[in-house]
Amino acid sequence: MKSFRVTEFNGPLAEVDSATPQPTGTQVLLKVKAAGVCHSDLHIWQGGYELGHGRKPLSLKDRGVSLPLTMGHETVGEVVALGPDAKGVKVGDVGLAYPWLGCGKCELCLADEENMCLKPNSLGVYCDGGYSDYIMVPNPRHLVDLKGLDPVTAAPYACSGVTTYSALKKLKPHLKHPIVIFGAGGLGLMALSLLKAMGGKGAIVVDIDKEKREAAIKAGALTVVDGAAPDALQQIMAKAGGPIYGAIDLVGNAQTSQLGFDCLSKGGKLVMVGLFGGGATWALPLIPMRAITIEGSYVGNVKETQELIDLVIEKKIAPIPVTTRPLAKADETLMDLYKGKLVGRAVLIP
Repeated sequence: MKSFRVTEFNGPLAEVDSATPQPTGTQVLLKVKAAGVCHSDLHIWQGGYELGHGRKPLSLKDRGVSLPLTMGHETVGEVVALGPDAKGVKVGDVGLAYPWLGCGKCELCLADEENMCLKPNSLGVYCDGGYSDYIMVPNPRHLVDLKGLDPVTAAPYACSGVTTYSALKKLKPHLKHPIVIFGAGGLGLMALSLLKAMGGKGAIVVDIDKEKREAAIKAGALTVVDGAAPDALQQIMAKAGGPIYGAIDLVGNAQTSQLGFDCLSKGGKLVMVGLFGGGATWALPLIPMRAITIEGSYVGNVKETQELIDLVIEKKIAPIPVTTRPLAKADETLMDLYKGKLVGRAVLIP
Protein backbone atom coordinates (compact mmCIF):
# COMPACT_ATOMS: atom_id res chain seq x y z
CA MET A 1 0.00 0.00 0.00
CA LYS A 2 1.03 3.61 -0.50
CA SER A 3 1.15 6.04 2.44
CA PHE A 4 2.39 9.58 3.03
CA ARG A 5 4.11 9.70 6.39
CA VAL A 6 5.64 12.16 8.83
CA THR A 7 9.20 10.91 9.25
CA GLU A 8 10.51 14.04 10.99
CA PHE A 9 8.59 16.87 12.61
CA ASN A 10 8.29 19.90 10.30
CA GLY A 11 9.73 17.87 7.42
CA PRO A 12 8.09 16.96 4.11
CA LEU A 13 5.78 13.97 4.10
CA ALA A 14 7.53 10.87 2.79
CA GLU A 15 5.89 8.61 0.19
CA VAL A 16 6.20 5.05 1.49
CA ASP A 17 5.28 1.76 -0.23
CA SER A 18 4.70 -1.17 2.09
CA ALA A 19 2.83 -4.46 2.27
CA THR A 20 -0.90 -4.11 2.87
CA PRO A 21 -1.59 -5.37 6.41
CA GLN A 22 -3.99 -8.24 7.02
CA PRO A 23 -6.57 -7.92 9.80
CA THR A 24 -6.50 -10.16 12.86
CA GLY A 25 -8.89 -10.50 15.79
CA THR A 26 -11.55 -7.80 15.60
CA GLN A 27 -9.65 -5.64 13.10
CA VAL A 28 -11.26 -4.31 9.93
CA LEU A 29 -9.22 -3.31 6.88
CA LEU A 30 -10.63 -0.42 4.83
CA LYS A 31 -9.71 0.73 1.37
CA VAL A 32 -9.63 4.50 1.79
CA LYS A 33 -12.16 6.42 -0.29
CA ALA A 34 -11.58 9.87 1.25
CA ALA A 35 -9.28 11.39 3.89
CA GLY A 36 -9.73 14.93 5.23
CA VAL A 37 -6.77 17.22 5.92
CA CYS A 38 -7.43 18.89 9.27
CA HIS A 39 -5.76 21.85 10.99
CA SER A 40 -4.90 19.50 13.86
CA ASP A 41 -2.67 17.65 11.40
CA LEU A 42 -0.46 20.74 11.31
CA HIS A 43 0.14 20.50 15.06
CA ILE A 44 0.93 16.79 14.74
CA TRP A 45 3.29 17.52 11.85
CA GLN A 46 4.94 20.30 13.89
CA GLY A 47 5.21 18.06 16.95
CA GLY A 48 3.42 20.10 19.58
CA TYR A 49 1.47 23.10 20.81
CA GLU A 50 2.47 26.52 22.11
CA LEU A 51 1.25 27.03 25.70
CA GLY A 52 2.14 30.71 26.11
CA HIS A 53 3.31 32.65 29.18
CA GLY A 54 6.87 31.46 28.64
CA ARG A 55 5.95 27.82 29.18
CA LYS A 56 7.79 25.05 27.39
CA PRO A 57 5.79 23.96 24.31
CA LEU A 58 3.70 20.83 24.79
CA SER A 59 5.62 18.06 23.03
CA LEU A 60 3.61 15.34 21.29
CA LYS A 61 6.68 13.12 21.37
CA ASP A 62 6.60 13.33 25.18
CA ARG A 63 2.90 12.42 25.04
CA GLY A 64 3.51 9.20 23.13
CA VAL A 65 3.28 10.27 19.49
CA SER A 66 6.05 8.44 17.66
CA LEU A 67 7.39 8.66 14.13
CA PRO A 68 7.10 7.58 11.38
CA LEU A 69 3.37 8.26 11.36
CA THR A 70 0.66 8.29 8.74
CA MET A 71 -1.64 11.16 9.66
CA GLY A 72 -5.32 11.47 8.75
CA HIS A 73 -8.18 11.21 11.25
CA GLU A 74 -11.08 12.05 8.91
CA THR A 75 -11.36 8.86 6.91
CA VAL A 76 -14.08 7.04 5.00
CA GLY A 77 -13.34 3.63 3.56
CA GLU A 78 -14.78 0.45 2.14
CA VAL A 79 -14.39 -2.80 4.07
CA VAL A 80 -12.12 -5.16 2.12
CA ALA A 81 -11.05 -7.66 4.80
CA LEU A 82 -12.09 -8.72 8.31
CA GLY A 83 -10.40 -10.40 11.23
CA PRO A 84 -12.04 -13.64 12.42
CA ASP A 85 -13.62 -11.93 15.43
CA ALA A 86 -14.95 -8.85 13.58
CA LYS A 87 -18.74 -8.98 13.77
CA GLY A 88 -21.48 -6.73 12.45
CA VAL A 89 -19.87 -5.58 9.20
CA LYS A 90 -19.16 -7.24 5.88
CA VAL A 91 -16.89 -6.80 2.89
CA GLY A 92 -18.24 -3.98 0.72
CA ASP A 93 -19.66 -1.89 3.57
CA VAL A 94 -18.66 1.79 3.52
CA GLY A 95 -18.15 3.53 6.83
CA LEU A 96 -16.68 6.55 8.56
CA ALA A 97 -13.75 5.49 10.75
CA TYR A 98 -14.31 6.94 14.21
CA PRO A 99 -10.74 7.99 15.07
CA TRP A 100 -10.74 9.08 18.73
CA LEU A 101 -9.82 5.72 20.20
CA GLY A 102 -8.69 4.97 23.72
CA CYS A 103 -7.40 1.89 25.48
CA GLY A 104 -10.75 0.14 25.02
CA LYS A 105 -10.72 -1.23 28.55
CA CYS A 106 -11.10 1.60 31.06
CA GLU A 107 -14.33 2.95 32.56
CA LEU A 108 -14.47 5.79 30.05
CA CYS A 109 -13.95 3.55 27.02
CA LEU A 110 -16.54 1.06 28.20
CA ALA A 111 -18.99 3.96 28.56
CA ASP A 112 -18.34 4.94 24.90
CA GLU A 113 -16.32 7.99 25.97
CA GLU A 114 -13.10 6.85 24.30
CA ASN A 115 -12.21 10.41 23.31
CA MET A 116 -11.68 11.12 27.03
CA CYS A 117 -9.47 8.08 27.68
CA LEU A 118 -6.23 8.80 29.55
CA LYS A 119 -4.38 6.40 27.22
CA PRO A 120 -5.40 7.69 23.77
CA ASN A 121 -4.76 5.65 20.66
CA SER A 122 -6.33 7.92 18.04
CA LEU A 123 -6.12 7.04 14.36
CA GLY A 124 -3.77 9.38 12.57
CA VAL A 125 -2.27 10.59 15.84
CA TYR A 126 -1.03 7.65 17.89
CA CYS A 127 -1.42 5.02 15.18
CA ASP A 128 -1.56 5.20 11.40
CA GLY A 129 -4.43 7.06 9.77
CA GLY A 130 -5.94 7.87 6.41
CA TYR A 131 -3.17 9.52 4.35
CA SER A 132 -2.93 6.15 2.64
CA ASP A 133 -4.86 3.87 0.33
CA TYR A 134 -5.64 1.48 3.22
CA ILE A 135 -6.35 1.96 6.92
CA MET A 136 -6.78 -0.57 9.73
CA VAL A 137 -9.62 0.00 12.20
CA PRO A 138 -9.35 -1.97 15.48
CA ASN A 139 -13.01 -2.89 15.88
CA PRO A 140 -16.26 -2.76 13.84
CA ARG A 141 -17.82 -0.59 16.55
CA HIS A 142 -15.50 2.19 15.37
CA LEU A 143 -17.19 2.24 11.96
CA VAL A 144 -20.07 4.69 11.66
CA ASP A 145 -22.75 3.93 9.09
CA LEU A 146 -22.96 6.79 6.58
CA LYS A 147 -26.37 5.62 5.34
CA GLY A 148 -25.56 6.56 1.76
CA LEU A 149 -23.82 9.91 2.32
CA ASP A 150 -21.07 10.87 -0.11
CA PRO A 151 -17.73 9.64 1.32
CA VAL A 152 -15.89 12.79 0.20
CA THR A 153 -18.17 15.31 1.91
CA ALA A 154 -18.80 13.00 4.87
CA ALA A 155 -15.14 12.42 5.77
CA PRO A 156 -14.85 15.72 7.74
CA TYR A 157 -17.69 14.63 10.04
CA ALA A 158 -15.13 12.46 11.88
CA CYS A 159 -13.43 15.57 13.26
CA SER A 160 -14.71 18.99 12.25
CA GLY A 161 -18.25 17.62 12.25
CA VAL A 162 -18.38 15.84 15.58
CA THR A 163 -16.13 18.49 17.18
CA THR A 164 -18.49 21.34 16.35
CA TYR A 165 -21.59 19.24 17.04
CA SER A 166 -20.33 18.40 20.52
CA ALA A 167 -19.34 22.03 21.16
CA LEU A 168 -22.76 23.30 20.05
CA LYS A 169 -24.46 20.77 22.33
CA LYS A 170 -22.58 22.35 25.24
CA LEU A 171 -24.26 25.67 24.36
CA LYS A 172 -27.73 24.16 23.89
CA PRO A 173 -29.46 26.38 26.53
CA HIS A 174 -28.07 29.49 24.79
CA LEU A 175 -28.79 28.65 21.14
CA LYS A 176 -32.07 30.59 21.18
CA HIS A 177 -29.88 33.72 21.20
CA PRO A 178 -27.25 34.59 18.58
CA ILE A 179 -23.89 33.07 19.46
CA VAL A 180 -20.40 34.13 18.39
CA ILE A 181 -18.13 31.75 16.48
CA PHE A 182 -14.42 32.54 16.21
CA GLY A 183 -12.89 31.02 13.09
CA ALA A 184 -14.40 30.47 9.65
CA GLY A 185 -12.23 27.60 8.49
CA GLY A 186 -13.48 24.05 8.11
CA LEU A 187 -14.79 23.91 11.67
CA GLY A 188 -16.48 27.29 11.51
CA LEU A 189 -18.32 26.49 8.30
CA MET A 190 -19.30 23.11 9.74
CA ALA A 191 -20.65 24.79 12.88
CA LEU A 192 -22.79 27.12 10.76
CA SER A 193 -24.19 24.20 8.79
CA LEU A 194 -25.20 22.43 12.01
CA LEU A 195 -26.41 25.38 14.06
CA LYS A 196 -29.68 25.96 12.20
CA ALA A 197 -30.48 22.24 12.16
CA MET A 198 -30.01 22.20 15.95
CA GLY A 199 -32.57 24.99 16.37
CA GLY A 200 -30.07 27.81 16.78
CA LYS A 201 -30.89 31.48 16.25
CA GLY A 202 -27.71 32.02 14.26
CA ALA A 203 -24.12 33.15 14.66
CA ILE A 204 -21.86 36.16 14.32
CA VAL A 205 -18.63 34.83 12.81
CA VAL A 206 -15.27 36.43 13.56
CA ASP A 207 -12.23 35.81 11.33
CA ILE A 208 -9.23 37.87 10.22
CA ASP A 209 -9.37 36.49 6.66
CA LYS A 210 -11.70 38.31 4.25
CA GLU A 211 -12.18 35.28 1.99
CA LYS A 212 -13.16 33.13 4.94
CA ARG A 213 -15.59 35.78 6.21
CA GLU A 214 -17.21 35.77 2.77
CA ALA A 215 -17.46 31.97 2.94
CA ALA A 216 -19.15 32.28 6.35
CA ILE A 217 -21.79 34.63 4.93
CA LYS A 218 -22.48 32.14 2.14
CA ALA A 219 -22.76 29.38 4.77
CA GLY A 220 -25.45 31.29 6.65
CA ALA A 221 -23.74 33.51 9.22
CA LEU A 222 -25.94 36.32 10.54
CA THR A 223 -23.03 38.70 10.02
CA VAL A 224 -19.23 38.72 10.19
CA VAL A 225 -16.55 40.73 11.94
CA ASP A 226 -12.86 41.18 11.15
CA GLY A 227 -11.15 39.93 14.29
CA ALA A 228 -8.13 42.12 13.56
CA ALA A 229 -10.15 45.34 13.60
CA PRO A 230 -9.28 47.66 16.54
CA ASP A 231 -12.97 47.86 17.42
CA ALA A 232 -13.75 44.17 16.85
CA LEU A 233 -15.34 43.81 20.31
CA GLN A 234 -17.56 46.84 19.80
CA GLN A 235 -18.63 45.51 16.40
CA ILE A 236 -19.52 42.12 17.86
CA MET A 237 -21.58 43.68 20.65
CA ALA A 238 -23.38 46.07 18.28
CA LYS A 239 -24.20 43.38 15.73
CA ALA A 240 -25.53 41.03 18.40
CA GLY A 241 -28.24 43.56 19.24
CA GLY A 242 -28.55 42.19 22.77
CA PRO A 243 -26.82 40.02 25.37
CA ILE A 244 -24.42 37.34 24.16
CA TYR A 245 -24.65 34.15 26.20
CA GLY A 246 -22.64 31.75 24.09
CA ALA A 247 -19.35 31.79 22.17
CA ILE A 248 -17.27 29.05 20.57
CA ASP A 249 -13.57 29.65 19.97
CA LEU A 250 -12.48 27.42 17.09
CA VAL A 251 -9.11 29.18 16.83
CA GLY A 252 -7.77 29.10 20.36
CA ASN A 253 -5.17 31.85 20.60
CA ALA A 254 -4.76 34.69 23.08
CA GLN A 255 -6.63 37.19 20.91
CA THR A 256 -9.69 35.07 20.10
CA SER A 257 -10.05 33.72 23.62
CA GLN A 258 -9.93 37.26 25.03
CA LEU A 259 -12.55 38.51 22.55
CA GLY A 260 -14.68 35.47 23.32
CA PHE A 261 -14.50 36.18 27.03
CA ASP A 262 -15.09 39.92 26.71
CA CYS A 263 -18.16 39.65 24.50
CA LEU A 264 -20.12 37.48 26.93
CA SER A 265 -22.93 38.77 29.11
CA LYS A 266 -23.36 37.69 32.74
CA GLY A 267 -23.94 33.98 32.94
CA GLY A 268 -22.44 33.37 29.50
CA LYS A 269 -20.36 30.40 28.40
CA LEU A 270 -17.20 30.27 26.29
CA VAL A 271 -16.50 26.87 24.74
CA MET A 272 -12.83 26.44 23.84
CA VAL A 273 -12.12 24.14 20.89
CA GLY A 274 -9.23 25.54 18.85
CA LEU A 275 -5.63 24.53 19.49
CA PHE A 276 -3.75 27.34 17.77
CA GLY A 277 -1.76 27.93 20.95
CA GLY A 278 -0.70 30.55 23.45
CA GLY A 279 -1.89 31.58 26.89
CA ALA A 280 -5.15 33.05 28.13
CA THR A 281 -5.27 36.66 29.28
CA TRP A 282 -8.53 36.71 31.23
CA ALA A 283 -8.86 38.91 34.31
CA LEU A 284 -9.56 36.29 36.95
CA PRO A 285 -11.90 38.35 39.20
CA LEU A 286 -14.26 38.84 36.25
CA ILE A 287 -14.90 35.10 35.94
CA PRO A 288 -16.84 34.87 39.23
CA MET A 289 -18.13 38.44 39.09
CA ARG A 290 -19.78 37.77 35.72
CA ALA A 291 -20.49 34.09 36.44
CA ILE A 292 -18.71 33.13 33.22
CA THR A 293 -18.27 29.46 32.33
CA ILE A 294 -15.19 28.45 30.33
CA GLU A 295 -15.45 24.89 29.08
CA GLY A 296 -13.09 22.87 26.95
CA SER A 297 -14.52 20.60 24.27
CA TYR A 298 -12.42 17.83 22.77
CA VAL A 299 -13.81 16.25 19.60
CA GLY A 300 -16.78 14.00 20.51
CA ASN A 301 -17.70 10.41 21.25
CA VAL A 302 -18.84 7.71 18.84
CA LYS A 303 -22.49 8.10 19.90
CA GLU A 304 -22.35 11.80 19.04
CA THR A 305 -20.79 10.93 15.69
CA GLN A 306 -23.75 8.69 14.81
CA GLU A 307 -26.15 11.37 16.12
CA LEU A 308 -24.46 13.83 13.78
CA ILE A 309 -24.81 11.57 10.74
CA ASP A 310 -28.49 11.01 11.57
CA LEU A 311 -29.01 14.78 11.93
CA VAL A 312 -27.32 15.47 8.59
CA ILE A 313 -29.63 12.99 6.88
CA GLU A 314 -32.81 14.03 8.72
CA LYS A 315 -32.33 17.77 8.21
CA LYS A 316 -30.70 17.41 4.77
CA ILE A 317 -27.77 19.52 5.94
CA ALA A 318 -25.65 20.76 3.05
CA PRO A 319 -21.97 19.79 3.24
CA ILE A 320 -19.25 22.37 3.76
CA PRO A 321 -17.11 23.38 0.74
CA VAL A 322 -14.66 20.60 -0.05
CA THR A 323 -11.59 20.70 -2.27
CA THR A 324 -10.48 17.28 -3.48
CA ARG A 325 -6.83 16.51 -4.08
CA PRO A 326 -5.14 13.26 -5.15
CA LEU A 327 -3.37 11.38 -2.35
CA ALA A 328 -0.08 12.01 -4.17
CA LYS A 329 -0.47 15.71 -3.30
CA ALA A 330 -0.77 15.11 0.45
CA ASP A 331 2.35 17.13 1.29
CA GLU A 332 1.42 20.00 -1.02
CA THR A 333 -2.09 20.08 0.47
CA LEU A 334 -0.74 20.17 4.02
CA MET A 335 1.48 23.11 3.06
CA ASP A 336 -1.47 24.93 1.47
CA LEU A 337 -3.33 24.53 4.75
CA TYR A 338 -0.28 25.79 6.67
CA LYS A 339 -0.16 28.90 4.45
CA GLY A 340 -3.89 29.56 4.88
CA LYS A 341 -4.70 28.94 1.22
CA LEU A 342 -7.62 26.56 1.78
CA VAL A 343 -11.26 27.50 2.28
CA GLY A 344 -13.45 24.80 3.79
CA ARG A 345 -11.90 21.34 3.85
CA ALA A 346 -9.35 19.61 1.63
CA VAL A 347 -9.97 15.90 1.12
CA LEU A 348 -7.41 13.46 -0.28
CA ILE A 349 -8.59 10.81 -2.74
CA PRO A 350 -6.35 7.73 -3.27
